[in-house]
Amino acid sequence: MALYENTLKQMEKAADLMSLDSELRDILMEPQRVVSVSIPVRLDSGRLKVFKGYRSQHNNFAGPYKGGIRYHQQVDLSEVKALSAWMTMKCSVVGIPMGGGKGGIIVNPKELSEGELERLSRGYAHAIAPVLGDQVDVPAPDVNTNGQIMSWIKDEYSKFVGKETPGVITGKPLEDGGSEGRDTATAQGGIFVLEELAADKGIVPSETTVIIQGYGNAGGYMAKMLHEKGYIIKGVSDSRGCLVASEGGFDPKRVTEIKKEKGSVTDARGEAGFENAGICHDSEFLTSECDILVLAALENQITAENADKFKAKYILELANGPVTPEADVILAEKGITVIPDILANAGGVTVSYFEWYQNVNDEKWTYAEVQEKLVKIMNDAYADVAGNATQYSCDLRTAAFITAMKRLDGLYKEKK
Repeated sequence: MALYENTLKQMEKAADLMSLDSELRDILMEPQRVVSVSIPVRLDSGRLKVFKGYRSQHNNFAGPYKGGIRYHQQVDLSEVKALSAWMTMKCSVVGIPMGGGKGGIIVNPKELSEGELERLSRGYAHAIAPVLGDQVDVPAPDVNTNGQIMSWIKDEYSKFVGKETPGVITGKPLEDGGSEGRDTATAQGGIFVLEELAADKGIVPSETTVIIQGYGNAGGYMAKMLHEKGYIIKGVSDSRGCLVASEGGFDPKRVTEIKKEKGSVTDARGEAGFENAGICHDSEFLTSECDILVLAALENQITAENADKFKAKYILELANGPVTPEADVILAEKGITVIPDILANAGGVTVSYFEWYQNVNDEKWTYAEVQEKLVKIMNDAYADVAGNATQYSCDLRTAAFITAMKRLDGLYKEKK
């Protein structure tokens, strides 16, 4: 099923339960604008290759469109539309004055040299520059993009408009207008939400096992933070494979070091401290016995076909869209609580908003200031979602969408 259809199902379920205004409902079902661009890039070999790119701008009732740019061979129009809609909901859940957007290029960036990657990024920036702006649409990093790519895009956009515009993009390096705490923001936001849930459910970290799918930026930081808080890291995975402790857990700091040195978490097997660690297939890894499963890879990881095999008590979505609507039903029947993406990973967009705010207001916040503001926003968002879950007798995902739509409904009524 196309990813956008999954998004619409989630939105419609919440809209039905809360009796959302029919006009707003119709508006939210489609992006306000979708841009499709062709990007010609001269490769190092001298050959010209044309890449396909997209930018979906879902809704700007709350403020400028906000959302990442991903480089992946599986990017398509349905994906960017879905992700832009989730961004609208995510920004609204945490109550920041931003709307929802998303972009992407169909490419495997691992096949490009740094020069080719820069030419692709600048070409994409130039192609979508007419629909960007620090008061219009503010992109950020996503899958396979980073601070350097954001700096190239910012530079190209600034050339396009004829002036330096740091607020047009976030996720930049600190020296180029980035914010303290941005690298760890997605994981940190997830930690804050999990701590609130743990307090509600009586979860004891030292007695709680965790498996993390996806050991990139967000997943790696999540593992480190959970370990520091006493959780037992039982298994981690990346695109090349999985690493599972035969008993107890392991220190993710060493896993991160080995991954940087050798390329994969699986390379830790046999190293000191990992003598008894095993390697398994991803399907076996995801359905292993654990208390908390953190999904920090890509969408559609849990579907109707495999949902009945999962044994975790809690699933935290650090990635966007890893559980389909059909899988949600099965997991709920099994008594598994899903902490949804639009709440669990909203720390990233929240600190992106902080970066944008600092840029456009010529301010610079300390790491402590960022953390203080982030924890309040995430804790308040969790309380709002938990409250709506109780009020409407629904799961946390539906409650998160209700929380978001209530805010959007208020904004829509102000605009009418």
